[in-house]
Amino acid sequence: MADDILYSVRNLTVDYKTRGGIVHAVDNVSLDIRRGEILGLVGESGCGKSTFGKALMRLHDGPASIPNGELWFDGQDLMKVPMKDMPAIRGADIGMVFQDPMTSLNPVQSIMEHLTETIQTHEPKVSDAAAHARAEDLVERLGIRHERLKEYPHQMSGGMRQRVMISLALALRAKLVIADEPTTSLDVIVEAKFLDLLKELQEEFNLTILLITHNIGVVAEVCDRVAVMYAAKMVEVGSVEAVFADPKHPYTQGLLRSVPNIKLDEGDLYKMGGEPPSLLHPPTGCRFHPRCPKAMDICSREEPAFESVAGEQLASCWLYQKADGKQKVTNG
Repeated sequence: MADDILYSVRNLTVDYKTRGGIVHAVDNVSLDIRRGEILGLVGESGCGKSTFGKALMRLHDGPASIPNGELWFDGQDLMKVPMKDMPAIRGADIGMVFQDPMTSLNPVQSIMEHLTETIQTHEPKVSDAAAHARAEDLVERLGIRHERLKEYPHQMSGGMRQRVMISLALALRAKLVIADEPTTSLDVIVEAKFLDLLKELQEEFNLTILLITHNIGVVAEVCDRVAVMYAAKMVEVGSVEAVFADPKHPYTQGLLRSVPNIKLDEGDLYKMGGEPPSLLHPPTGCRFHPRCPKAMDICSREEPAFESVAGEQLASCWLYQKADGKQKVTNG
């Protein structure tokens, strides 16, 4: 694992057992997360983004399982860590900000109790006074007056609860923070402030952040790189500048065209045709081919490799490959 890579995922598959059969919610996905970056993970609902994020912490239970894959975090293969030892890694090394903080925060615990419990669970030798002092310092740096630590989650706004969730991730100085749709429940003004805060924290604490979102505008504003998922597969990865300027995969092109444009005279609102496929019975070959305006015969028969198509920009598309495996140079 290269020194600049904090988390390296290789050939990850996450399955769900359902009455209808096995759903491959994440299907043979590989991705590197670099130290100190904000990586955006985008795609339509149901494409596997949240499942992928939870799998990085091995937060799968019940009908979910990981039948295949390697999870290399900071040089350690987490798939070889006994499940009983994973709670020590969650929080201390990898923190998570869930989509709805009201379902993640305990309604009968004050914010101070949330923070001190988190700190002392992972650091038992920390005294109550020291834990309280760390909690006060942390929330004030996040724009919450320490007096409000005595309050309960329902007494805070959505934006403040999200800040509390971030403070829980930062309380143990986590190396990686996974933020799963953190702005979904926020209005646009609070969302803008939250994103500014996220960028400031990333720079101040040298955080590595995986930002899971369906909002392309959020990715453009705060992320360094972007990864695009479709139907449980990774279809494109690259720097935000490269992908937004010259998206390679037709699905990425469609996503970017679907972003509303305030310059209404430039054309009607674009809507990508078709619907994502069922993951119980996904199409053969490239999973996007039933909706793809550039589909070729081979697209329905064989799955293209996920490889470099332009420098560090990766894509899984037959537009850039030949059937013999040699790269085909096109303008997409």
